[in-house]
Amino acid sequence: MNRKNYDSVIIGAGSVGAPLAMSLAAKGVSVLCIDSAASAGQGNNKCAIGGARATHSEPAKVALGLRSLEVFRTWKERYGDEISWYQGGYTYVAYDEETMNLFRANVPLQQKAGLNIRLINAGEMEDLVPGINPEGLLGGTWSPFDGSASPMQSCYAFGRRAEELGADFVFNETVTDLGVDGNRVVSVTTDRGTYACGAIVNCAGSFAVEAGRMAGIELPVFPESHEAGVTEPVKRLFDPMVVDIRQAPGSANYYFYQHDTGQIVFCITPDPPIPGTDTDERSEFLPLVAPRMIDLYPRLANLKVRRTWRGIYPMTPDGAPILDRCGPDNHYVAVGMCGQGFMLGPGIGEVMARLIIDEMNETDRLVLSELRLNRQFTSVEALK
Repeated sequence: MNRKNYDSVIIGAGSVGAPLAMSLAAKGVSVLCIDSAASAGQGNNKCAIGGARATHSEPAKVALGLRSLEVFRTWKERYGDEISWYQGGYTYVAYDEETMNLFRANVPLQQKAGLNIRLINAGEMEDLVPGINPEGLLGGTWSPFDGSASPMQSCYAFGRRAEELGADFVFNETVTDLGVDGNRVVSVTTDRGTYACGAIVNCAGSFAVEAGRMAGIELPVFPESHEAGVTEPVKRLFDPMVVDIRQAPGSANYYFYQHDTGQIVFCITPDPPIPGTDTDERSEFLPLVAPRMIDLYPRLANLKVRRTWRGIYPMTPDGAPILDRCGPDNHYVAVGMCGQGFMLGPGIGEVMARLIIDEMNETDRLVLSELRLNRQFTSVEALK
């Protein structure tokens, strides 16, 4: 066994594991973060398109998003790392009364949860997204403090900060077993060694279920494939992330924004879902998403697509993460990010760190109550 005994061992150095390592190390906890890839953020994190929002329909996710946005927004000023933060905001568009009524019902609840959001009419939407298709446009919502950042730059920055605070990272190691003695995990075994631990945190993304079984628990997390793409760079056309939650044949919602480099980054939610962990792109993706994007925003028609890729969303039945202590007494999970690990990761890292060292505040208790493992999973978040 490795001689060093860590207070906490984290499985996964991605969108959640890296900021959690940073938050724990900042509390003076000795941390080891283990990942099977060659460096931090090489799993689902590097497939994220970079949107960061607090615009959710559940109070717990609003709270996590608000704290994460603060981290992204102030990172360069505080630590000097370039993470390509751009505060362009988020807008959800409405072209039918059903969608607009959903927004009318959600916005007061979102405002009560602390989100800066308001309903806007069609004219305001046209000002916000110049060139948007005006035919049938009713308006939508506007959240000015949301934005975007680089997932890879951010994950590297969180990892570097964690190391500066004393956290250790090991890469190219796959966790193969957890040593359980009584009702505690006492060690983590990889294909290259064994580490003693005081607490163990499952941040394993698409492999959360396998890691959970090592601790004797079943997690309702199931991976799905989602595809994204990026265009050539052009001069700035609009500021916000534009989200259209209408369903269409073959797809549910889709969304796009203009990166600070000028490239348009876009993603679509396939319907029906594509289960599994296949990361090979499909030829069907562009013919599915392009007509929807061009219909909504005709200025995109002549842009050249540079590349497409496929990433994995570790989903839960209700579209919200699972944050909890479960199974053995010292076993924790931060899993089932549903494609939102990047945007929620900094906030989740702080909440989980306070849970582990027993320094929770009232907001933490709200978040953990809503996102516990033994919830009913009966409702589905409207804006997932």
